Amino acid sequence: MEAERQLEVKASDWREEKGLLFLYIEIGRKALQEKEQELETVKDQMEFACSHVVCNWRPEGAGPVPPPLPPRRLRKPRPASLPLPPLPSSLPPVAPRSLPPPVAPRSLPPPVAPRSLPPPVPPRVGKEGGSRLKANVNVVSINIGDLVDMSRASGLESFQSPVVCGKCSAALSCLSSIQRNVWVCEFCRYENAVNDGVRGVCVGRRADAHADDLYLPTQSDDDYQNLEDTLVVFCVDISGSMSVTAEVISSSGSPVYISRLEGIQDALQGALSSLLQQSPHRRVALVTFNDEVVIYGDGTGTPLTLRDWALVDYDHIWQQGVAYSIPHCIAETYPQLVQRVNDLKEQGATCLGPAALASVAMASRYPGSKVILCTDGSANIGLGEMEQTPSPSSFPLTPYFYRQLALQAVGDGVIISVITFEGTDCRLADVGRLADTTGGRVNIVSIGTVATEIQSASMDNILANGVTATVFAADGVYFPYENENNHKLVREIGNVTKGLEITVQFAIKPEFMEVFLQRYTLPFQLQLSFKTRDREKVTRVITEQRPVATCSRVWAGSLNMAVLGVHCAQLCASLTMEGRVQEAQTQLKAQQDLHKQISMQRPFQQEESIYGNWMDTMTTICDDITTESQTLSDEAAKIMYQMKRASSVSSNTSEIQKKTRRKKVLTEAM
Repeated sequence: MEAERQLEVKASDWREEKGLLFLYIEIGRKALQEKEQELETVKDQMEFACSHVVCNWRPEGAGPVPPPLPPRRLRKPRPASLPLPPLPSSLPPVAPRSLPPPVAPRSLPPPVAPRSLPPPVPPRVGKEGGSRLKANVNVVSINIGDLVDMSRASGLESFQSPVVCGKCSAALSCLSSIQRNVWVCEFCRYENAVNDGVRGVCVGRRADAHADDLYLPTQSDDDYQNLEDTLVVFCVDISGSMSVTAEVISSSGSPVYISRLEGIQDALQGALSSLLQQSPHRRVALVTFNDEVVIYGDGTGTPLTLRDWALVDYDHIWQQGVAYSIPHCIAETYPQLVQRVNDLKEQGATCLGPAALASVAMASRYPGSKVILCTDGSANIGLGEMEQTPSPSSFPLTPYFYRQLALQAVGDGVIISVITFEGTDCRLADVGRLADTTGGRVNIVSIGTVATEIQSASMDNILANGVTATVFAADGVYFPYENENNHKLVREIGNVTKGLEITVQFAIKPEFMEVFLQRYTLPFQLQLSFKTRDREKVTRVITEQRPVATCSRVWAGSLNMAVLGVHCAQLCASLTMEGRVQEAQTQLKAQQDLHKQISMQRPFQQEESIYGNWMDTMTTICDDITTESQTLSDEAAKIMYQMKRASSVSSNTSEIQKKTRRKKVLTEAM
């Protein structure tokens, strides 16, 4: 009996130990999965279109590409061969050592015939789609919206300040190499002296060849700001054209006719109600304009009217807007604002420019604020007045007033959204620059959809302002269309809202191609400087090492269509809005050819087909510009502004691409 009891005790202990073992294994497995997902998320915030850097891509018409493979073929036998460059690739290694020099020419005639078919040619036209790439695939997509969202960076260890290169300002990371207290910058090869303690400065998150570091200063120059202490300004057109009516379906299902102003009034009432419920401590103001500007503020004070000479005095309007007090939040002013909205009547002309200026001036007192501009016609009075018949010679220059106002809004951390009505001519190509520069929305709505758009615009929140993105690459890399002579690219982004992505195209200078192919990997770094919503200054540094290859080694089916599609949309839209239509058409043609090339290697997923539709739409717009006129219609301008801020269609797109790339990996160059 005693033996049986002891066996039961041992069995019970064994089961308990086994259960604990399985528990520990499960906890470890889950922790590992969470870590992998966390690191994968960080990687996806800086996504490359191709797994390798293509060193020998050149645009069509740029001349022949120097053959990249011979240096690698010569490099291997070079230590054991005689110092005669032409001989090692054609003669057996032993023959030159045993035969006297005069015999060597006798073996040269046989290799003469193959000189018309040099070794690099066969790999370039491989059986698996290794033919010349139709477009530059050296593109990186950066998810700025995620990177500046500090709630997503809670797992990152922070440091006080980065150690930067004395020549190019690249930051030291855990991927850098330090020997004998000397850091040779991996980007410009400058030798930087560092102290013994610098190794402990940059020990940020590292995954394979990827590092992510966060830098927070101990003190901020700015006072803390309540996140709710921002202002939403509704700037509304009440000119005579706002009386135009359209048929809509009422809640009872019967058709009714309402005017544009009535549609705006209903939309504003819904937006005010939503703000009251979701952000009761936020300030809300109302500004209207026709042939004069009326500032109602939060609805509790005496309205301020600007008319006549005041409509052409920039400084006066700005001072009046800044000085107008908005003391109360919407929880205290909701009834008064609703009453002001209901009392609006349409009449007069359209002094859009002065109204937009006054609204931005009011919002500038509260960084992180927004202005929602609703209009149905082009400005015809006061600052920003536009010609009724635009001159072709002035395209694509935006009037100075709108450029100046947009830059001032960015500096004060204000975003502007522009909403116009379908069937009108508001010169959206010009006015839309206010939204494009500040990070707001540009859209054309109907009376039935205006409420939804105003609701969405009022919910947009600035995640960070004063955002600057600096991309570093190895010396010998350049950035087409942006910085042709430098391996460092600086982009002033300004305000950032959720979902913002930017793309950057890079290429290798021909004279550096062979050098890079022998290095096997190239470094890339993103430095993102910004201020958070609570005015905290942050610098985030992401560093990566990417392997190199040639066009012949890239399988088109492995390319990330999401990155390429978004880049094509952003680049071609920007070129079009700058008046560089022919360059946009060239890029579109190259991207469409690449799109077909990829489709021949693998079927497109449903989410990816949208990128081809984007290209077709922009091609049609560019063709219309070159064949019919030199100006953009409001509808075309809306599409172009939206394409400039294009982002991946679905969060699943990158995962689709990863699964595809696993099926066919890029082979390493010889």
